[in-house]
Amino acid sequence: MKSQTKTDGDSASKFINERIAELGDWRGDTLARVRALIKEAVPEVVEEWKWRGTPVWSHDGGICTGEAYKKAVKLTFFKGASLEDPAGLFNSSLDGNVRRAIDIHEGEALNAKAFKALIRAAVALNTAAPKSKKATAKKSAAAPKATAARRKSPAAAAKPVLLSGGNPQIAKGYGDAPIRAYIEAMPGWKRDVGHRLDELIERTIPGVSKAVKWNSPMYGVEGQGWFLGIHCFAKYIKVAFFRGTSLRPIPPGASKSQDTRYLDIREDEPLDEAQFAAWVKQASQLPGERM
Repeated sequence: MKSQTKTDGDSASKFINERIAELGDWRGDTLARVRALIKEAVPEVVEEWKWRGTPVWSHDGGICTGEAYKKAVKLTFFKGASLEDPAGLFNSSLDGNVRRAIDIHEGEALNAKAFKALIRAAVALNTAAPKSKKATAKKSAAAPKATAARRKSPAAAAKPVLLSGGNPQIAKGYGDAPIRAYIEAMPGWKRDVGHRLDELIERTIPGVSKAVKWNSPMYGVEGQGWFLGIHCFAKYIKVAFFRGTSLRPIPPGASKSQDTRYLDIREDEPLDEAQFAAWVKQASQLPGERM
């Protein structure tokens, strides 16, 4: 099946149909069942096809993805950490600050009632406005000087500058926030890929250390160093494995550095997520660059 970057509507539904048929085993049946439950819970849900082959369901924002792996169907909720889960459906990605996931294995039954309630809660979270227009108007009237100061502040209005090749210029910082700022500033198709790479790394290495240094997202393990970096170029995203020559198989992109190897990700080229995750896991177990 041809891989796509981002598609919604009828085309996305068609790709999801093909994905279910392509699986042809319990994973396809499970994905079809999950899809039906989502539509029962939220009939107006929007189906999307993103990140080179991932079903996504959304309503005023992303609800969850539906990914099929060898031993599990994984449903990743974009804002799962903010949802009540009285039935205890979430059983994966429990260490993240934002996402939560449900892994369904062969022979396991999903609590349909609790799952549909979780889907509706995710939609309610997406549609809930943090502040009403009336409250915002009152606040603005009460503090006009502060509002004017914020409008004049270059820092408040500034957007990240795109450097040569479209790489975002993000101030050096540690933790998830600068990574998010970098990804949101990635231009075009690269933004979706950036989100996907970040999600795969988080999932593979729970509690991974993050930072933006040298205008590049860096991922590492405390006490071992940085094992991976990401950088935008005009026509591709470059993922650097700092001990890439020690990985098996060795990533394809050569480097002037004796140890580093690269993975270049281009638009409309499929990402082998299983292989990428395997490289990430291996790389995280090796001594990295100094933090």
